[in-house]
Amino acid sequence: MGVPVVLVHGLRVSGSMWRPQVEALRAQGRTAVALDLPGHGSRRGEAFSVGSAVDAVLAAIDGVGGRALLVGLSLGGFVSIAAAGAAPGRVAGLVAASCTAKPAQSLAQVYRIPSVLMDRLPDKGAAVNERFHRLMLREGAAEAVLDGGLAVEAATSVIDEISELDALAALRAYPGPVWLINGSRDHFRIHEKQFFEACADGRLVNVPRAGHMVSLDQPENFAAILADAADVVSVREARRGLGSGGGALVEGGDG
Repeated sequence: MGVPVVLVHGLRVSGSMWRPQVEALRAQGRTAVALDLPGHGSRRGEAFSVGSAVDAVLAAIDGVGGRALLVGLSLGGFVSIAAAGAAPGRVAGLVAASCTAKPAQSLAQVYRIPSVLMDRLPDKGAAVNERFHRLMLREGAAEAVLDGGLAVEAATSVIDEISELDALAALRAYPGPVWLINGSRDHFRIHEKQFFEACADGRLVNVPRAGHMVSLDQPENFAAILADAADVVSVREARRGLGSGGGALVEGGDG
């Protein structure tokens, strides 16, 4: 039903983090897939780069028909923005969550130093990260995250790669509809106004009582936002097909 949805996970975790949303979207008859980025989940041990991550996203889009609503959170949000800017014709719409902060500043300040310290631990911080997720996430959400494993060993190299990304330039290169979603308590909201202004067709959504892992803090709410975005994109795709097929081109409104 409607446009397929491709979901991209955050740092250290894997596609399993999207289980609540994938189940909800599929229950509505939608096609929804959650991939693993290089260095994470089923692809642990592979070298991560922005280029290889974008290739993985575009391969997932090709696997569902070549055009999709692209959804990413945190690291996945930055990668999704990069993919949309690089291949706008394959991205029918973009949902970028928990990533409205310039990577060069936010990642260096928030993640690089803790990641370097974790690297010095015998298990690279795996036990600390697992305890953190079990303490901070609601029942069921921690299991969704941990089932795919925690790629703690990948963090430092991933942060170094993403910190070089010009996310605002990539957003400016994408002409389609964008939903910027943040938890109201998320520290990654610091540049949300600049990200919003970079969108040709943007919406800014703040989810009350949610933090950085907004999709896990408010899984039902987040799934509803995705369903609404998918519906909007599906209507636009239908209009796009009608226009390219020689029928009457619908103008104005959401199109």
